[in-house]
Amino acid sequence: MTAYDIISLIIGVLLLVIAFLAINSKKLIRSVIYLSALSMLAVVSFVLLKAPDVAITEAVIGSGLVTALFVFTLLAIKRRETR
Repeated sequence: MTAYDIISLIIGVLLLVIAFLAINSKKLIRSVIYLSALSMLAVVSFVLLKAPDVAITEAVIGSGLVTALFVFTLLAIKRRETR
């Protein structure tokens, strides 16, 4: 077993654990944070698989844009609930 295999295995297990945490989190903001972390680990996984174009796309859209959209949506929902 090479170092590449061990790193890939660790990242795969972390992806599963963080996905499980994102699904079972009680607070929505924690779920968003877990999904962002999941997306960043997917970027690392894509880099290890030698797919830099997919990694850049995932980093920009998956981790950046979608996380920002979720956070702004949660903030807008909280503002409406307080009115």
